[in-house]
Formats: sequence, structure tokens, C-alpha cells
Amino acid sequence: MKQIQGRHFRKGKGHDLCTYRVFKDRKVAFVRQKMKAIQEYIHFDNHSRFQKKLNSLSPIEYREKAAA
Repeated sequence: MKQIQGRHFRKGKGHDLCTYRVFKDRKVAFVRQKMKAIQEYIHFDNHSRFQKKLNSLSPIEYREKAAA
């Protein structure tokens, strides 16, 4: 029976793992920052931004007025 060998070009070193973790942490922080910015914009768009097509009301105010 033949034994399957992996194709590793070099040994993994400790600094490779540290570099991977640093870039992973940066990516996670970047994604969290973008998600927070998107959530803030959605809140602004729904609560603070007045729209002409809704008789100069925010979408939340328009829904409350329509429901009453």
C-alpha cells in the first residue's frame, strides 16, 4: 500500500502563525467597523432623514402616522 504524502514546500514556523493571527484580527476588526457603519447609516436613514415623497417625514414617523 502506498502512503499518501502531503505537498508541503516548507515547514510552518511560529512567526507564520503570528502573522496569520495579526491579519485575521485586522480583518475581523475591519468587518466589525464596516458593519457598525452600515447599522448607523440604516438608523439614520430610518429615523433622521426626511424624505420628500413621504411628505417631509422620516420613514418611522410616516409609518406611525399611517398606523394612527
